[in-house]
Amino acid sequence: MVSTMADDPIFAGAEKLTWNDDLSVRMVDGIHAWLDKKLEESVEARQEYWQLDYSSASAYRKSIEANRTEFRRLIGVVDERLPPHLEEYGRVGGGPVAANSMVSAHQVRWDVLDGVQGEGLLLKPRGSPKINVIVLPDADQTPEQLAGLRPLKTGEPYALLLAEAGATVLIPQLVSRGNNFSGHLRVGKTNQPHREWIYRQAFQMGRHIIGYEVQRVLAAVDWFAAARSEGQTKKAVLPVMVTGYAEGGLVAFYSAAVDERIRGCLVSGFFNKREKVWKEPVYRNVWGYLERFGGAEIAALIAPRSLVIEHSKPPRVLPPRLQPSGHRGGASPGLITTPGLPDIQKEIARFKKLSGKYGRADLVAGADGSTAGPGSLASLNRLFGKFGIELSTKKTSPLRAEQELENPSARQKRLVEQLTGHIQQLERFSGKGRDKYILDGTVRTSAKAFIKDAASFREYFSREVIGNIDCPLAEMRPRIRKAYDRKRWTGYEVVLDVLPGAGGKHPPVFAWGILCVPKGIKKGERRPAVVCQHGLEGVPRDTIERADGYRFYKSYAASLADRGFITFAPHNPYRGKERFRMIQRKANPLKLSLFSFIVRQHEQILNWLETLPVVDKKRIAFYGLSYGGKTAMRVPAILQDYCLSICSADFNDWVKKVVSVEARFSYQYTSEWELLEFNLGHTFNYAEMAYLIFPRPFMVERGHDDGVSIDEWVAYEYAKIRRFYNKLGRGDDTEIEFFDGPHTINGQGTFRFLEKHLNWPKNSKE
Repeated sequence: MVSTMADDPIFAGAEKLTWNDDLSVRMVDGIHAWLDKKLEESVEARQEYWQLDYSSASAYRKSIEANRTEFRRLIGVVDERLPPHLEEYGRVGGGPVAANSMVSAHQVRWDVLDGVQGEGLLLKPRGSPKINVIVLPDADQTPEQLAGLRPLKTGEPYALLLAEAGATVLIPQLVSRGNNFSGHLRVGKTNQPHREWIYRQAFQMGRHIIGYEVQRVLAAVDWFAAARSEGQTKKAVLPVMVTGYAEGGLVAFYSAAVDERIRGCLVSGFFNKREKVWKEPVYRNVWGYLERFGGAEIAALIAPRSLVIEHSKPPRVLPPRLQPSGHRGGASPGLITTPGLPDIQKEIARFKKLSGKYGRADLVAGADGSTAGPGSLASLNRLFGKFGIELSTKKTSPLRAEQELENPSARQKRLVEQLTGHIQQLERFSGKGRDKYILDGTVRTSAKAFIKDAASFREYFSREVIGNIDCPLAEMRPRIRKAYDRKRWTGYEVVLDVLPGAGGKHPPVFAWGILCVPKGIKKGERRPAVVCQHGLEGVPRDTIERADGYRFYKSYAASLADRGFITFAPHNPYRGKERFRMIQRKANPLKLSLFSFIVRQHEQILNWLETLPVVDKKRIAFYGLSYGGKTAMRVPAILQDYCLSICSADFNDWVKKVVSVEARFSYQYTSEWELLEFNLGHTFNYAEMAYLIFPRPFMVERGHDDGVSIDEWVAYEYAKIRRFYNKLGRGDDTEIEFFDGPHTINGQGTFRFLEKHLNWPKNSKE
């Protein structure tokens, strides 16, 4: 028999809640299980985007072009490159830095984007070149190692082998996994690898460390196309090939996928199915990747061109747990391991099925299925033999240094600082782009016009920034038990089903919280409700009890209930440190985020509150602190049943706070790597989120001593909201309260704001 809450008429039909474990852990586990299932299903689900035309090679290429365009966007290859220009540097009067009887090596740099260059070695064969090759080392290798000028731990210096066979070879330096330059001189350093340091800044601005590396490759392709050898005609332009190992394999693979001028590609130590990308370093995380792409689909973008896949062992990369002396922590977990050969074979088979007669790929592995290479002779011959390049089995002749080689650390410093500078400039000018995006055209003319146009912005914000879980809500099936019996109110612990479960032992994804109902509500009376949202690592009781969380929350859910408001303190699943943060890693490739789940949980909470006979469904407000303040910006911007929103101890020039490398309180220097939202910087800062809350009332609560930001940043961003509400005739519906205090609920101006706009006590507006 199901135990019910029939003793309380406002919960008619509800079941008795019997769970006694830690519901915050249960909630996170349920979300993980749901995501695991969706990751498995993603392979089949993405096929709707791959309706290919096999009637001809040109028809095939045309049918994949939309996917190529979307892939470019997701990895941030969106900036127009500078005109091709490559120059030698480092030696007075020019000339090689090293040479042998067949090859000369030149230290070069080439233009890519405004303030961004590529750097590396250019190997020139004696006589007329036969082919152009871009050889991409792993992130922790140097061009000098691939040219045989410095010792190479893994593989052979095959770039020199290619040059001796008649290829012009460019070896770019990739951004490394070191951390010497992850930080700012006036703030400090972190233990984040350089690739993560750039990734964090770039992701928020719609760019990516992957995209920047690809841009450097494509700029080199631009130069090869423009710098024809003397006497060549336009028709005689030499083909360009790319090869890469490990991180360089990733860049080579993706470069060939986005640019058809690359005639062939060798991928070593990277190709695999991608449903477990969430286990790898965060700098490989790509928003929405698995919605359309896996290893097979990227290969399909290369077809019908030449593709060779080498089953080689990548370098062992472990999570950067330890921080060097003087460095802050905060680096995210992630590791790189060697994929199994059967997995690679299955993904190649899927590629061949997807691309039909154009799906050709050569797999090179050891004779017994072991790894090969990187850059094995068998792999190189598979790729270059098709282009008339014969590779010798003889050892290469060592290059003799003509001068002292540059310190690789100085070059790495330039690469990191150039990308940092480019991203910081994007952030500085992003406000104008956001204004143009959301305030352009008719939206300025009237509140009515903006409200109409805001629907499309809200849809974009929900789907492209937060990520929309596009499935029906589960039957809510409320389970309730009494948790508090106070003088003025009674508290109930509540659980609601939200999303269907993953099957087996895993329950549905659920919402959980504590409802406080004032005593003495008359029959037929409907009161306003305030949803009171806790912050990072909090639980619902923190907003109610005078215990551990009191210094932050001041038991504000209980205080509002004392004043006669119905309150509901929900649990948001940002508790459990790395365990909850990994939700973001699993969700992002599916074009989802942590807030995708929070939005659906709050949607169900609203559905349930609106069924209660004591709640006025037109007067349900939101009030959140810290991470709950983040929720106050995002959830009411999407869910319009919240009639007002109050953001406490979080409101900011959010984009700057996430991206800045100069502010000590920037998220660039913390462990909260899950907070990134792809391309938010060019679409929605906190002002633009508040525009989506308009015309509903909106308020900011800010303590002068709150370390999340400084008053100047808060005031700057809020001024846009004040102007917006004023211009559209609703200036009385927005406020900001600065108070002399820290990161905490103040509960003065905000309580008055609630009383005014929720009309409680009755006639409080007067």
